[in-house]
Amino acid sequence: MPDGREVVLGAVAGHFGRDVGRTLAKLPALVEAAAARGVDLLVLPDATLGGYLLDMHHPGPADLPPAVALDGPEVARVAALAPDLTICFGLAERVVEDGVERCYNTAVCVHGGQVLGTHRKVHLPLGESQAYAPGDGFAAFDTPVGRLGMLIDFDKTFPESARTLALDGAEVLVCLSAWPASVTDRSDRIRHDRQAHLFDLYDCARAAENQVWLVSSNQTGVLGGLRFLGQAKVVDPAGEIVAKTWAKGGLAVARADVAGSLARARRTMHHLADRAEHAYHPSLAHPSPAHPFLARP
Repeated sequence: MPDGREVVLGAVAGHFGRDVGRTLAKLPALVEAAAARGVDLLVLPDATLGGYLLDMHHPGPADLPPAVALDGPEVARVAALAPDLTICFGLAERVVEDGVERCYNTAVCVHGGQVLGTHRKVHLPLGESQAYAPGDGFAAFDTPVGRLGMLIDFDKTFPESARTLALDGAEVLVCLSAWPASVTDRSDRIRHDRQAHLFDLYDCARAAENQVWLVSSNQTGVLGGLRFLGQAKVVDPAGEIVAKTWAKGGLAVARADVAGSLARARRTMHHLADRAEHAYHPSLAHPSPAHPFLARP
């Protein structure tokens, strides 16, 4: 993207449940409202179509969202909503390969009626591995708002995820989440919740350490036994939150000269260029599971 061209980044906090038809019916008004505010990139939450799991620990068949195919009518309807917008949204992706059906937690990016890129969630916490197959990598791709990389909630816990995308040229990271409040250490106030703190911390850290923009969406409300945090936001390459929804539903919007701001952030200290790869011990990239720090409690 040429230096000096501004785009408007928008992150959605909202409740998206099991009824895919209802979601598809309400998305046009949401997209229209974003377009009226000049949004060029609209990031919807993880599990926009079909909602998230009802139980994170031991999901049974009744806890799973409906799965759709990437080439199905549901994705096509979202892609056709606003030809001038770039829209990222989440779904449970159904894939049949060699007669075996698999389901992935997938993020999809569309523009001009076409799918520009997809990402299958790599890191599956708790019982997610009982519901989804894991993705196998991270790759950036080009869009009208700049080169984009996608993460799905728990992916952003791992610095390697965002760093891989930044090294692949990503200028904007989008993180689609269905990130709940703590289920083991509940707080009466969201702002005191441990998971709320981590949600914001990871967003800011991933942006600052890679000197990129980060657009973070999230679910709100309650689904099954989970209460979602909201806290959609836009973070600049210095790790500063420049727009945020807090816990309620809404749209966080920020204007950005993406290429120019990255160049300014990296003018003196360029984190990607200043890495000391020789000191990172590639032989330890896959340490033994017997290592005491890798043992699960």
